[in-house]
Amino acid sequence: MPEQFYFALEVALNGLLTGVMYSLVALGFVLIYKSSEIFNYAQGVMALFAALTLVGLQTGQVPFAELINAIFGTHLSHFGWQLPPLVAIVLTAAVMVLFAFLVERLILRHLVGQEPIILFMATIGLAYFLEGFGDLMWGSEIKKLDIGLPQGISETVESLTGKWFGYGLFIDKLDIAAAVVAGILVTVLTLFSQYTKQGRALRAVADDHQAALSVGISLRFIWVLVWSIAGFIALVAGVMWGAKSGVQFSLSLIALKALPVLMLGGFTSIPGAIVGGLIIGVGEKLFEFWVGPLIGGATENWFAYVLALIFLVFRPQGLFGEKIIERV
Repeated sequence: MPEQFYFALEVALNGLLTGVMYSLVALGFVLIYKSSEIFNYAQGVMALFAALTLVGLQTGQVPFAELINAIFGTHLSHFGWQLPPLVAIVLTAAVMVLFAFLVERLILRHLVGQEPIILFMATIGLAYFLEGFGDLMWGSEIKKLDIGLPQGISETVESLTGKWFGYGLFIDKLDIAAAVVAGILVTVLTLFSQYTKQGRALRAVADDHQAALSVGISLRFIWVLVWSIAGFIALVAGVMWGAKSGVQFSLSLIALKALPVLMLGGFTSIPGAIVGGLIIGVGEKLFEFWVGPLIGGATENWFAYVLALIFLVFRPQGLFGEKIIERV
C-alpha cells in the first residue's frame, strides 16, 4: 500500500487517542449532569486546579507563598521536600473531596429546586473563582508534571507496525496510557451507575430533586458523592493533559473542546462521552490532514464545533442521549 495510506492511518490512530483525552474531561460533565441536571461549567477549571494542587504537593511548594511574602516580607517558596507521586495523588484526591463538600455546603444546598439556568450560572461563578484561587494558591507560572507516566514515541508499536506493514507508526506512550485509564473509568462508572444503590439514587435525584427527598434519598450525600467522583475524574484528566502539555492556565480551556464531545455523545451517556470524543478526535485530525492544506490549515480550532452544530440540527440529544419528550 502507498505510504500516504499509512500516514493517514497514523493520523487517525493519534486522533483516536487524542479523542480519549477529550473524553476524560467530558466524563465529569456527564456524571454531574446525570445526577443533578447541572451543566458544570467549572469542570475544566477543576482539572486545572487538581493538576496545580498535585504539582504543588509533589514538589513541596508553599501554598499562597506570593501572598504571604507580600504581606510579611518573607521569601518563602518551597518546604524543601518532595512527596512520592502516589502520596501526592492521594492527597490531591482528598483535596477534591473537600472541594465537593464545600460546593455542596456553600452553593448547592441553597439552590435546591431552582431552574437549571440558575445552577449553570452558579458553576460559571465557581469556575472563575476557582481559577483565581488556584492562581493565588499555587502561582501562575507553567509547571512540569512528572509522576512517572510513560512518554515519548512507543518503540514497541513502531517496531511491530514496521515489521507488519513496512511502515512504523508513531504513537505516543502517554496517549496509550490515557486510553487504558479511560477504558477502566468508563467501565467502573457504567457499572456503578447501573448496578449500585448509589447509582440508582443518582438517577432518581436527576429526575426530581423534591421527589427524591420525599422517599428518603439524601440530596446532600448524593451531590457530595457525585462532585467527589467528578473531582477525581478532573484529577485524572488534569494529570494526563498536564503531563502532555505542562500545567498552565490554558489547561482550563480543554473544557471548551469537551462541549462538542457532549453534543455528539449525549449529555446523559457515559459511553457516549467516549464515543463522542473518539469521533471528534479522529474527525479533526483527518479533516486537517486532507482538507487543511487546501484551505490554509488551522481547521482543528473549529471543526469540532461545526460538527456539533450539524448534530444539534439533526439529532439534538446526541447519539446516545435520551430523547426529550414534553407532554402538554
